[in-house]
Amino acid sequence: MQAILLNWLLAFVGVIVGIVFGAIPGMTATMAVAVFLPMTYAFSLVPALYLLIGLYVGGISGGLVPAILINVPGTPSSVCTTFDGYPMARRGEGDRALKIGVTASFFGGMISLLVLAFLTPPLARWAIKFSAVEKFLIILFAMTVIAALSRGSMTKGIFSGFLGILLSLVGELALNNKMRMVPDFLRTELRSGFQLLPLLIGLFAICQMFQEAEAGMKTGHLDEGVTVEGARRFSFSDFSGQWINVIRSSLLGTFMGVLPGVGGSAASLIAYSQAKSWSRHPEELGNGAPEGLISSESSNNGLTGGALVPLLSLGIPGDSTTAVLVGAFLLQGIQVGPLFIQQNPDVWNQILWALALCNVLMFLVMFFPVKLISQVVKVRSARMYPIILLMCVVGAYATRSGVMFDVWCLLLFGVLGYLMSKVGLPTAPFLIGFILGGDLEKYFIEAVKNNNYNLSVFFQRPIALVIWVLIAAFLGYSLWDNVKGHTMEKAGIKE
Repeated sequence: MQAILLNWLLAFVGVIVGIVFGAIPGMTATMAVAVFLPMTYAFSLVPALYLLIGLYVGGISGGLVPAILINVPGTPSSVCTTFDGYPMARRGEGDRALKIGVTASFFGGMISLLVLAFLTPPLARWAIKFSAVEKFLIILFAMTVIAALSRGSMTKGIFSGFLGILLSLVGELALNNKMRMVPDFLRTELRSGFQLLPLLIGLFAICQMFQEAEAGMKTGHLDEGVTVEGARRFSFSDFSGQWINVIRSSLLGTFMGVLPGVGGSAASLIAYSQAKSWSRHPEELGNGAPEGLISSESSNNGLTGGALVPLLSLGIPGDSTTAVLVGAFLLQGIQVGPLFIQQNPDVWNQILWALALCNVLMFLVMFFPVKLISQVVKVRSARMYPIILLMCVVGAYATRSGVMFDVWCLLLFGVLGYLMSKVGLPTAPFLIGFILGGDLEKYFIEAVKNNNYNLSVFFQRPIALVIWVLIAAFLGYSLWDNVKGHTMEKAGIKE
């Protein structure tokens, strides 16, 4: 009973904190999970997952608050929420818009949970049959999907991903116990390579602080035309005739979450465009139509369950936040992948319960005290960041029980993330490349060793050939999309 109460309490705290992170412009769900990851040292895996999933769900959902009230998306996945949410708030329907968004988020999260529950086990059973060849190609496919869906920046996406792989290879090679890419004076500190936790916190917390410091840590404010409480109240009749929209948008968001590296902003944009295509009154979308708000919020919360599907079935993170979640499993000594559900059935069931509970808590916390939640946008980032910085330093220092080198790595990866943002290199491919790089090398060496170092092994099995076709298809699509984007840019045409 005490364990259940602890799990529920951690889920509640996670949802609350996640909403705050999502609602304050400049903070994200990924940042919330990365900052609180060191706290999971104090718990076993299941309570830690309740906390982290609460942060994930709350962080994604909280982004709708500033999107509706100050026209600033709290998270990238809330971009389309501004299109109709802010016009509704401008005409005095802020309360109605917030409750529509929260309700749509709840439905999106629950639909994605059903997809996660029914799709992940068969996918994992299928993946168990993979040899080292297929595992290597699946990881390679994940990298190409990230690049292919980085519109207009395929080269940067590929470069960023393989830069992450390169850094993952720093340290001792298990094949012959030789050190590589390590200067002599760091042989002790880098024997096991760069630690994942300082890298995560540096990329998503310290980097964000640098960016906010450059911008002045300004927080948006409600303008005179925006009111939370207005004449027109929320009613569940607002969803009348919108259930197809809810289900379609939720499934689109879930499907986009299953594809590694796509992200919530792409899911939201695709769902919004589909809602506009199928709408009986497409001219109303963008001018305060609940239909557009519903499509955006149900799709970005559909992403939460979808992104966990490749993580728990194939060991491939679906987005940057689930890439951070890999750290929680590694801290507990558990490897995610095809055997995860079979070897950890209790943990798998707890993940499903945690996702369901966190979606319910998110709805209750955001729906009823909506006026109180709306005040979060007034919190100044400058008051939050000193506390977050302290938590980051303590978390990095505790990674290996007090190694100062990890704190310097925290700063190093924060600077690296900041520089990458300046030159337009995406961080998600870098992070996923870093996480998967070790396995990519391991499965490559295992595959060629078992075939007398003959590379033809990668083209002999039928499943391998199918994966090669998928890789070629996504790269071909990416090249076509890049050419199309550059052509339209030169012609001055906007999509």
